[in-house]
Amino acid sequence: MPDMLGIGPDRLRVRRVLVTGVAGLHGSHEAEALVRLGYDVYGVDDLSGGYISNVPEGVRFTELDLRHHASVERYMRRVRPELVFHDAAYATEGGSQFTPVRTTERNLMMYTNTLVAGLRAGMKKIVLASSMSVYGRQKPPFTEEMERKPEDVYAVSKAAMEHVTEILSRVHGFQYTIIRPHNVYGPRQNLRDPYRNVIAIWINALMNGKPFWIYGQGTQKRAFTYIEDFTPYVIRAGLSKRCHGEIFNIGPEEDISLNHLATLVLREFFGGDRAVPAYLKPRTWRAGRPLEVSDAFSSQRKAQRLLGYRTTVPIREGVRRMVAWALTVGPQPFAYLKHGLELATGAPPTWTRKLY
Repeated sequence: MPDMLGIGPDRLRVRRVLVTGVAGLHGSHEAEALVRLGYDVYGVDDLSGGYISNVPEGVRFTELDLRHHASVERYMRRVRPELVFHDAAYATEGGSQFTPVRTTERNLMMYTNTLVAGLRAGMKKIVLASSMSVYGRQKPPFTEEMERKPEDVYAVSKAAMEHVTEILSRVHGFQYTIIRPHNVYGPRQNLRDPYRNVIAIWINALMNGKPFWIYGQGTQKRAFTYIEDFTPYVIRAGLSKRCHGEIFNIGPEEDISLNHLATLVLREFFGGDRAVPAYLKPRTWRAGRPLEVSDAFSSQRKAQRLLGYRTTVPIREGVRRMVAWALTVGPQPFAYLKHGLELATGAPPTWTRKLY
Protein backbone atom coordinates (compact mmCIF):
# COMPACT_ATOMS: atom_id res chain seq x y z
CA MET A 1 0.00 0.00 0.00
CA PRO A 2 1.54 3.37 -0.98
CA ASP A 3 2.19 5.72 1.94
CA MET A 4 0.00 8.62 0.77
CA LEU A 5 -0.01 10.18 4.22
CA GLY A 6 3.74 10.35 4.68
CA ILE A 7 3.63 8.26 7.86
CA GLY A 8 6.30 5.79 6.78
CA PRO A 9 7.32 2.96 9.12
CA ASP A 10 5.29 4.61 11.90
CA ARG A 11 2.07 3.42 10.23
CA LEU A 12 -0.29 1.24 12.26
CA ARG A 13 -0.57 -2.15 10.56
CA VAL A 14 -4.28 -2.81 10.14
CA ARG A 15 -6.58 -3.83 7.30
CA ARG A 16 -10.19 -3.76 8.52
CA VAL A 17 -11.41 -0.29 9.49
CA LEU A 18 -14.83 0.73 10.80
CA VAL A 19 -16.25 4.26 10.58
CA THR A 20 -19.31 5.00 12.72
CA GLY A 21 -21.57 7.85 11.62
CA VAL A 22 -20.43 7.09 8.07
CA ALA A 23 -23.44 8.84 6.49
CA GLY A 24 -22.57 12.15 8.13
CA LEU A 25 -20.10 14.91 7.32
CA HIS A 26 -17.06 13.65 9.24
CA GLY A 27 -17.59 9.96 8.73
CA SER A 28 -18.31 10.01 5.01
CA HIS A 29 -15.17 11.99 4.20
CA GLU A 30 -12.99 9.84 6.44
CA ALA A 31 -14.38 6.64 4.95
CA GLU A 32 -13.79 7.97 1.44
CA ALA A 33 -10.15 8.75 2.28
CA LEU A 34 -9.65 5.30 3.81
CA VAL A 35 -11.10 3.58 0.74
CA ARG A 36 -8.68 5.54 -1.46
CA LEU A 37 -5.83 4.38 0.77
CA GLY A 38 -6.77 0.76 0.11
CA TYR A 39 -8.27 -0.29 3.44
CA ASP A 40 -11.24 -2.61 3.86
CA VAL A 41 -13.72 -0.03 5.09
CA TYR A 42 -16.93 -0.80 6.94
CA GLY A 43 -19.43 1.83 7.93
CA VAL A 44 -22.48 2.07 10.20
CA ASP A 45 -25.09 4.78 10.68
CA ASP A 46 -28.67 4.90 11.92
CA LEU A 47 -29.47 7.63 9.34
CA SER A 48 -30.99 9.86 12.02
CA GLY A 49 -28.84 12.78 10.89
CA GLY A 50 -26.94 11.45 7.90
CA TYR A 51 -27.93 10.34 4.42
CA ILE A 52 -27.34 7.09 2.60
CA SER A 53 -26.29 9.15 -0.44
CA ASN A 54 -23.29 10.36 1.58
CA VAL A 55 -21.86 6.87 2.04
CA PRO A 56 -18.88 6.58 -0.33
CA GLU A 57 -18.59 3.87 -2.93
CA GLY A 58 -16.51 0.98 -1.69
CA VAL A 59 -17.75 1.13 1.91
CA ARG A 60 -19.50 -1.96 3.29
CA PHE A 61 -22.47 -0.18 4.85
CA THR A 62 -24.87 -1.42 7.54
CA GLU A 63 -27.72 0.58 9.02
CA LEU A 64 -27.22 0.18 12.77
CA ASP A 65 -28.42 1.99 15.89
CA LEU A 66 -25.45 2.04 18.25
CA ARG A 67 -27.72 2.56 21.26
CA HIS A 68 -28.70 -1.13 21.03
CA HIS A 69 -25.93 -3.01 22.81
CA ALA A 70 -26.84 -6.51 21.60
CA SER A 71 -27.00 -5.39 17.97
CA VAL A 72 -23.63 -3.70 18.25
CA GLU A 73 -22.11 -6.83 19.81
CA ARG A 74 -23.39 -9.00 16.96
CA TYR A 75 -22.11 -6.59 14.36
CA MET A 76 -18.65 -6.30 15.91
CA ARG A 77 -18.30 -10.08 16.22
CA ARG A 78 -19.10 -10.39 12.52
CA VAL A 79 -16.89 -7.56 11.20
CA ARG A 80 -14.04 -7.64 13.75
CA PRO A 81 -12.58 -4.21 12.90
CA GLU A 82 -8.99 -3.59 13.91
CA LEU A 83 -9.30 0.22 13.86
CA VAL A 84 -12.42 2.27 14.57
CA PHE A 85 -13.06 5.92 13.74
CA HIS A 86 -15.98 6.91 15.97
CA ASP A 87 -17.86 9.85 14.44
CA ALA A 88 -21.44 8.93 15.38
CA ALA A 89 -22.80 11.68 17.62
CA TYR A 90 -25.65 14.00 18.45
CA ALA A 91 -23.60 17.18 18.33
CA THR A 92 -26.06 19.77 19.63
CA GLU A 93 -24.03 21.59 22.24
CA GLY A 94 -26.44 24.51 22.63
CA GLY A 95 -29.46 22.24 22.49
CA SER A 96 -28.22 19.65 24.96
CA GLN A 97 -29.75 21.48 27.94
CA PHE A 98 -33.13 20.87 26.33
CA THR A 99 -32.48 17.28 25.13
CA PRO A 100 -30.32 15.80 27.92
CA VAL A 101 -31.56 12.22 27.51
CA ARG A 102 -31.13 12.15 23.74
CA THR A 103 -27.73 13.84 24.05
CA THR A 104 -26.46 11.32 26.60
CA GLU A 105 -27.83 8.29 24.75
CA ARG A 106 -26.46 9.37 21.38
CA ASN A 107 -23.05 10.30 22.69
CA LEU A 108 -21.87 8.54 25.84
CA MET A 109 -24.03 5.41 25.60
CA MET A 110 -23.51 4.87 21.87
CA TYR A 111 -19.79 5.29 22.30
CA THR A 112 -19.54 2.97 25.29
CA ASN A 113 -21.44 0.26 23.39
CA THR A 114 -19.10 0.68 20.43
CA LEU A 115 -15.94 0.68 22.53
CA VAL A 116 -16.83 -2.36 24.64
CA ALA A 117 -18.09 -4.42 21.69
CA GLY A 118 -15.04 -3.46 19.67
CA LEU A 119 -12.68 -4.57 22.42
CA ARG A 120 -14.47 -7.88 22.77
CA ALA A 121 -14.08 -8.37 19.02
CA GLY A 122 -10.33 -7.66 19.00
CA MET A 123 -10.15 -3.95 18.15
CA LYS A 124 -6.59 -2.57 18.35
CA LYS A 125 -7.27 1.18 18.31
CA ILE A 126 -10.12 3.70 18.38
CA VAL A 127 -10.11 7.31 17.18
CA LEU A 128 -12.67 9.32 19.13
CA ALA A 129 -14.20 12.48 17.67
CA SER A 130 -14.68 14.51 20.84
CA SER A 131 -15.31 18.26 21.05
CA MET A 132 -13.55 21.44 22.10
CA SER A 133 -16.63 22.07 24.26
CA VAL A 134 -14.81 20.07 26.95
CA TYR A 135 -12.68 23.17 27.64
CA GLY A 136 -15.69 25.14 28.89
CA ARG A 137 -15.16 28.79 29.82
CA GLN A 138 -11.40 28.71 30.09
CA LYS A 139 -9.48 31.47 28.33
CA PRO A 140 -8.79 30.70 24.66
CA PRO A 141 -6.85 29.72 22.72
CA PHE A 142 -7.38 26.32 24.33
CA THR A 143 -4.48 23.87 24.55
CA GLU A 144 -4.72 20.11 24.93
CA GLU A 145 -3.07 20.27 28.37
CA MET A 146 -5.96 22.26 29.85
CA GLU A 147 -8.39 20.60 32.24
CA ARG A 148 -11.76 19.39 31.06
CA LYS A 149 -14.32 21.86 32.44
CA PRO A 150 -17.60 21.13 30.63
CA GLU A 151 -20.35 23.73 30.90
CA ASP A 152 -23.26 21.91 29.24
CA VAL A 153 -24.74 18.43 28.92
CA TYR A 154 -23.15 17.78 25.54
CA ALA A 155 -19.70 18.73 26.83
CA VAL A 156 -20.24 16.52 29.90
CA SER A 157 -20.94 13.56 27.63
CA LYS A 158 -17.86 14.24 25.50
CA ALA A 159 -15.63 14.69 28.54
CA ALA A 160 -16.99 11.41 29.92
CA MET A 161 -16.27 9.66 26.63
CA GLU A 162 -12.67 10.84 26.82
CA HIS A 163 -12.36 9.67 30.44
CA VAL A 164 -13.88 6.26 29.66
CA THR A 165 -11.41 5.83 26.80
CA GLU A 166 -8.42 6.64 28.96
CA ILE A 167 -9.57 4.43 31.84
CA LEU A 168 -10.36 1.38 29.73
CA SER A 169 -7.15 1.79 27.75
CA ARG A 170 -5.11 1.57 30.93
CA VAL A 171 -6.97 -1.55 32.01
CA HIS A 172 -7.39 -3.38 28.69
CA GLY A 173 -4.36 -2.24 26.73
CA PHE A 174 -5.86 -0.91 23.49
CA GLN A 175 -4.63 2.24 21.73
CA TYR A 176 -6.58 5.43 21.13
CA THR A 177 -6.35 8.97 19.77
CA ILE A 178 -8.78 11.74 20.73
CA ILE A 179 -9.68 14.49 18.26
CA ARG A 180 -11.25 17.80 19.34
CA PRO A 181 -12.74 19.39 16.20
CA HIS A 182 -13.48 23.06 15.56
CA ASN A 183 -16.97 23.52 14.07
CA VAL A 184 -16.35 21.48 10.94
CA TYR A 185 -18.45 22.36 7.87
CA GLY A 186 -18.58 21.56 4.19
CA PRO A 187 -20.28 19.43 1.52
CA ARG A 188 -22.44 16.54 2.83
CA GLN A 189 -23.39 18.44 5.97
CA ASN A 190 -26.98 18.02 7.10
CA LEU A 191 -28.77 21.15 5.88
CA ARG A 192 -32.05 20.12 7.50
CA ASP A 193 -30.92 20.21 11.13
CA PRO A 194 -32.21 23.38 12.88
CA TYR A 195 -30.33 22.70 16.14
CA ARG A 196 -26.66 22.59 15.10
CA ASN A 197 -24.13 23.65 12.46
CA VAL A 198 -24.65 27.40 12.24
CA ILE A 199 -23.27 27.91 8.72
CA ALA A 200 -25.52 25.20 7.29
CA ILE A 201 -28.55 26.55 9.19
CA TRP A 202 -28.05 30.09 7.94
CA ILE A 203 -27.53 29.08 4.31
CA ASN A 204 -30.55 26.77 4.30
CA ALA A 205 -32.73 29.46 5.90
CA LEU A 206 -31.78 31.87 3.11
CA MET A 207 -32.46 29.24 0.45
CA ASN A 208 -35.91 28.80 2.01
CA GLY A 209 -36.54 32.54 1.79
CA LYS A 210 -36.30 33.10 5.55
CA PRO A 211 -33.98 35.28 7.65
CA PHE A 212 -31.60 33.57 10.01
CA TRP A 213 -31.20 34.30 13.71
CA ILE A 214 -28.16 35.34 15.75
CA TYR A 215 -28.22 34.48 19.44
CA GLY A 216 -26.99 37.12 21.89
CA GLN A 217 -24.90 40.06 20.70
CA GLY A 218 -23.17 38.14 17.92
CA THR A 219 -19.75 38.99 19.33
CA GLN A 220 -19.04 35.38 20.31
CA LYS A 221 -15.84 34.16 18.67
CA ARG A 222 -15.45 30.74 17.10
CA ALA A 223 -13.10 28.90 14.77
CA PHE A 224 -14.59 27.08 11.77
CA THR A 225 -12.90 24.23 9.91
CA TYR A 226 -13.56 23.38 6.29
CA ILE A 227 -13.80 19.62 5.89
CA GLU A 228 -10.76 19.40 3.59
CA ASP A 229 -8.63 20.88 6.37
CA PHE A 230 -9.89 18.29 8.83
CA THR A 231 -10.15 14.83 7.31
CA PRO A 232 -6.48 14.22 6.33
CA TYR A 233 -5.25 14.97 9.84
CA VAL A 234 -7.80 12.72 11.53
CA ILE A 235 -6.74 9.88 9.24
CA ARG A 236 -3.07 10.59 9.92
CA ALA A 237 -3.66 10.66 13.68
CA GLY A 238 -5.49 7.36 13.51
CA LEU A 239 -2.89 5.55 11.44
CA SER A 240 0.25 6.91 13.10
CA LYS A 241 1.71 4.99 16.04
CA ARG A 242 3.29 8.14 17.45
CA CYS A 243 -0.22 9.53 17.95
CA HIS A 244 -1.25 6.70 20.29
CA GLY A 245 -2.65 8.12 23.51
CA GLU A 246 -2.62 11.70 22.21
CA ILE A 247 -5.29 14.42 22.13
CA PHE A 248 -5.39 16.89 19.24
CA ASN A 249 -7.18 20.13 18.51
CA ILE A 250 -7.72 20.15 14.75
CA GLY A 251 -8.85 23.35 13.06
CA PRO A 252 -7.69 26.87 12.22
CA GLU A 253 -6.40 29.47 14.62
CA GLU A 254 -8.45 32.02 12.67
CA ASP A 255 -11.23 33.01 15.08
CA ILE A 256 -14.22 34.98 13.85
CA SER A 257 -17.24 36.60 15.49
CA LEU A 258 -20.72 35.40 14.58
CA ASN A 259 -21.52 38.90 13.31
CA HIS A 260 -18.59 38.73 10.91
CA LEU A 261 -19.57 35.21 9.89
CA ALA A 262 -23.08 36.45 9.13
CA THR A 263 -21.62 39.15 6.89
CA LEU A 264 -19.59 36.56 4.98
CA VAL A 265 -22.57 34.23 4.51
CA LEU A 266 -24.77 37.06 3.22
CA ARG A 267 -22.02 38.37 0.92
CA GLU A 268 -21.41 34.97 -0.64
CA PHE A 269 -25.09 34.08 -0.88
CA PHE A 270 -26.21 37.32 -2.54
CA GLY A 271 -22.98 38.31 -4.24
CA GLY A 272 -20.75 41.13 -3.10
CA ASP A 273 -22.57 43.82 -5.06
CA ARG A 274 -26.18 42.82 -4.28
CA ALA A 275 -28.12 44.31 -1.41
CA VAL A 276 -29.68 41.94 1.09
CA PRO A 277 -33.48 42.12 0.89
CA ALA A 278 -34.94 43.66 4.04
CA TYR A 279 -37.02 40.58 4.83
CA LEU A 280 -33.89 38.38 4.78
CA LYS A 281 -31.71 40.50 7.05
CA PRO A 282 -30.59 38.58 10.16
CA ARG A 283 -32.66 38.77 13.31
CA THR A 284 -31.33 38.68 16.86
CA TRP A 285 -32.49 36.88 19.98
CA ARG A 286 -30.78 39.07 22.55
CA ALA A 287 -31.31 36.68 25.44
CA GLY A 288 -28.82 34.29 23.86
CA ARG A 289 -28.61 30.59 24.58
CA PRO A 290 -28.31 29.37 28.18
CA LEU A 291 -24.75 28.51 29.25
CA GLU A 292 -23.28 29.41 25.85
CA VAL A 293 -19.52 29.97 26.07
CA SER A 294 -18.62 33.36 24.63
CA ASP A 295 -15.27 32.64 23.00
CA ALA A 296 -14.11 29.18 21.96
CA PHE A 297 -11.11 28.55 19.76
CA SER A 298 -7.90 26.58 20.21
CA SER A 299 -4.17 26.43 19.68
CA GLN A 300 -3.03 24.19 16.82
CA ARG A 301 0.64 23.92 17.78
CA LYS A 302 0.48 20.26 18.73
CA ALA A 303 -1.32 19.28 15.51
CA GLN A 304 1.18 21.33 13.53
CA ARG A 305 4.11 19.58 15.22
CA LEU A 306 2.90 15.98 15.15
CA LEU A 307 0.47 15.94 12.20
CA GLY A 308 1.84 18.66 9.95
CA TYR A 309 -1.45 20.54 10.24
CA ARG A 310 -1.98 23.73 8.25
CA THR A 311 -5.05 25.67 7.19
CA THR A 312 -5.48 25.77 3.42
CA VAL A 313 -9.10 26.98 3.19
CA PRO A 314 -9.68 30.24 5.10
CA ILE A 315 -13.17 31.02 6.32
CA ARG A 316 -14.25 33.27 3.44
CA GLU A 317 -13.23 30.70 0.83
CA GLY A 318 -14.84 27.93 2.85
CA VAL A 319 -18.12 29.82 3.10
CA ARG A 320 -18.00 30.46 -0.65
CA ARG A 321 -17.60 26.74 -1.32
CA MET A 322 -20.29 25.84 1.20
CA VAL A 323 -22.79 28.22 -0.39
CA ALA A 324 -21.97 26.90 -3.87
CA TRP A 325 -22.49 23.30 -2.75
CA ALA A 326 -25.71 24.07 -0.86
CA LEU A 327 -27.19 25.79 -3.92
CA THR A 328 -26.64 22.60 -5.94
CA VAL A 329 -28.57 20.68 -3.29
CA GLY A 330 -31.31 23.30 -3.05
CA PRO A 331 -33.49 24.37 -0.13
CA GLN A 332 -34.27 21.66 2.39
CA PRO A 333 -37.17 21.58 4.87
CA PHE A 334 -35.88 21.84 8.41
CA ALA A 335 -36.46 18.64 10.39
CA TYR A 336 -37.45 19.42 13.98
CA LEU A 337 -37.53 16.67 16.60
CA LYS A 338 -40.68 14.63 16.11
CA HIS A 339 -41.67 14.75 19.75
CA GLY A 340 -40.21 18.17 20.46
CA LEU A 341 -37.66 19.17 23.07
CA GLU A 342 -37.49 17.14 26.27
CA LEU A 343 -37.32 20.36 28.30
CA ALA A 344 -38.52 23.45 26.45
CA THR A 345 -38.38 26.17 29.11
CA GLY A 346 -35.86 28.84 28.12
CA ALA A 347 -35.14 27.34 24.71
CA PRO A 348 -34.53 29.70 21.75
CA PRO A 349 -37.69 30.62 19.81
CA THR A 350 -36.19 29.24 16.60
CA TRP A 351 -36.74 25.80 18.14
CA THR A 352 -39.88 26.22 20.23
CA ARG A 353 -41.75 28.19 17.53
CA LYS A 354 -40.07 26.41 14.61
CA LEU A 355 -39.19 29.74 13.01
CA TYR A 356 -37.25 28.14 10.17
